Amino acid sequence: MSKKSQDKQQVQDGKNKSVDLMVKEIQEKYGDGSIMRLGNVARVDIDVIPTGSISLDLARGRVIEVFGPESSGKTTLALHIVSEAQKLGGVAAYIDAEHALDPEYAKKIGVKIDQLLISQPDTGEQALDILESLVKSGGVDIVVIDSVAALTPRAEIEGEMDQQHVGGQARLMSHALRKLTAIVAKSKTSVLFINQLRQKIGIMFGNPETTPGGLALKFYSSVRIDIRRSAQIQNGEKIVGNRTKVKIVKNKVAPPFRTCEFDIMYNEGISRYSDVVNSGVRYGVLTKSGSWFNYGEVRLGQGIEGSRQFIKENPKVEKEIVTKIIAAAAKENLV
Repeated sequence: MSKKSQDKQQVQDGKNKSVDLMVKEIQEKYGDGSIMRLGNVARVDIDVIPTGSISLDLARGRVIEVFGPESSGKTTLALHIVSEAQKLGGVAAYIDAEHALDPEYAKKIGVKIDQLLISQPDTGEQALDILESLVKSGGVDIVVIDSVAALTPRAEIEGEMDQQHVGGQARLMSHALRKLTAIVAKSKTSVLFINQLRQKIGIMFGNPETTPGGLALKFYSSVRIDIRRSAQIQNGEKIVGNRTKVKIVKNKVAPPFRTCEFDIMYNEGISRYSDVVNSGVRYGVLTKSGSWFNYGEVRLGQGIEGSRQFIKENPKVEKEIVTKIIAAAAKENLV
């Protein structure tokens, strides 16, 4: 080895020793895991909470925003997530800033009301303080805030109706999210913000839709979910539910811009069996011939309703179909 190469290697060795010493000092001061070489850490699979739909799971320890038009299924989706978290033995909290939670509907979806932590705060500051306390406790698996638009700053509540409070809600959200992001990741608590839509004034071109609460939530969210009704579900002349389309417009834990659809039935929530049929066709597990659905040689039924009833009455067949759907979805990095 030439002298020039030896000198270069000595310089590099000196740098490596300095970095190793610095890493050791930081870890002694702030604890193991405070800093590390990314290549030294094995890839960690992201833990998830189911949503009630086979095609959609949510990551733990992340800030998530669900937004969409009125009556699009935002609260229904949130309540299903709460229900699924409780089924896994987790603790769920619901910050009802809109003061509009219907306990009877939540029960029908499967939420254990007697175990649900609920708060109906008077101000946005109070709501976000409660949220911070819940996350810091480390004992809560999912916190739902319904909704961002209803998080009204104290100054606005105490002021006169004709007073202008420009940017108050945006400042409130920005301040809260700066504090929350790190502790959310450490506690593995999923924080789900429900948000509404507003129209920008004077927009001639492009999308005029926006969400309240400023830009901070858009930046700090790991996942942003756009949920909308795509069609009505009818039983004869009677409308019994809505077909709902979900688009992941931002995703830091998986590929973004994926879409899925599921049925939300009135007084029932997300239809598990309809979801099995629709997802089965989407991933090639089920086939459709005319109006009939088939699973291999097994004829499920005519139409969604007939197939839904067959799957409901045959849990063994349902389990086989779901297992194959999850395997097919995993190949597309959707699960």
